[in-house]
Amino acid sequence: MTKKFKDVAMVEGNAKWENSISRIEKLYNPIYGDAPMRSEFDRDYTRVINCNAYRRLKHKTQVFFAPKNDHICTRIEHVNLVESISNTIANYLGLNSELTKAIAVTHDIGHSPFGHQGEKILSTIAQREYGERFSHGRNGVHYVDDLELLRDIAGIKRNLNLTYAVRDGIIGHCGNPKVSGQKPRDEFIDLKDFVIPNSYNPYTWEACVVKVADNISYLGRDLEDAKEMKLITDRDINSIDKAIENIRVNNSSIIGYLTGDLCKNSTVEEGLKFSDEAFDTMEKIKKFNSEKIYKNDKIQPTIRYFTVLMNEIFYTLKNEYNGTGTIKNIKRMKRYYPVLSEEFAHWLSNYTNSTNREEEGYFNKIVYDLNNIKDYSKAIIDYMSGMTDQYIVRVYNEIVSF
Repeated sequence: MTKKFKDVAMVEGNAKWENSISRIEKLYNPIYGDAPMRSEFDRDYTRVINCNAYRRLKHKTQVFFAPKNDHICTRIEHVNLVESISNTIANYLGLNSELTKAIAVTHDIGHSPFGHQGEKILSTIAQREYGERFSHGRNGVHYVDDLELLRDIAGIKRNLNLTYAVRDGIIGHCGNPKVSGQKPRDEFIDLKDFVIPNSYNPYTWEACVVKVADNISYLGRDLEDAKEMKLITDRDINSIDKAIENIRVNNSSIIGYLTGDLCKNSTVEEGLKFSDEAFDTMEKIKKFNSEKIYKNDKIQPTIRYFTVLMNEIFYTLKNEYNGTGTIKNIKRMKRYYPVLSEEFAHWLSNYTNSTNREEEGYFNKIVYDLNNIKDYSKAIIDYMSGMTDQYIVRVYNEIVSF
């Protein structure tokens, strides 16, 4: 097995090592003493898979909303597929697979309910209300830095506080692989400057691997799911088979072909790249999926439903704004909206200057100033982005029901 990238792997001795393992704050010492049982990236991995935001991915849409078929891909399964493909590539090339594993399981932690359609709707609301775009990559870093909480060994709730390399991999995974090859950037930037998706290359080769693996992972799986859901037929599959010719169009062959081609053609000098033939194959499948699946007429009613639902929840919560008295107003909603009222009031109190935060064991950072209507609007978007499909529908039904 070739290890042609081993000299640029993100391991101790790499010029970027200290930057890559740096954290916003010092992480508490583990209970087993001075001898570390896990690497910095392995600690990130276990912190993420034990947090609630990761758990909720199992009830978030990948492509198909509320399928009755248990075998249709959900967001958490997609994350697992990206981890598997990333691990294969990293091991073959000699990169740090612990880092790719940590990035892969975290990369979609900021994804909204209802998949990319939900993301677009939240972005429209955010631009209208406070002039910012919403993107799940940027939101993922916001979640792990500011919102997602985990109890430490003393039982105190704190932010996840992940390494720079993993945080960079979250925000850097969005976008398509380049024809010329994917290479990491040299600059150690403030990730808050990473506003527009794909505006910077990732910082590590490992993050570049996850970015490419993300693109490989969904092509065949979306095809299989679409066929299972009867959005496409065998005739549709045969048409793309004939257009490509070099492989059979199914999940196994697509992953095997593109992963193998990438490993064969990638070099440190030219970056992570596919052959021209493989890149063309990937683009043809993406085009087919876009036209036959993502833009399918069957999908359109759900998009209209999501738009009404998400806007209504936003307006319902925004109407309760009253500066520092907002949380009290939200609690008064309990008569009509018991679930939304109790849950949002509790959630919001975790990130504002509420007097009982330390008594309840919260030592995380303050995120929102309730004297600022834009801060409050962003808090609503943040809260909605963390919801599962099931929960956001439940909340909407509570609002519109009598």
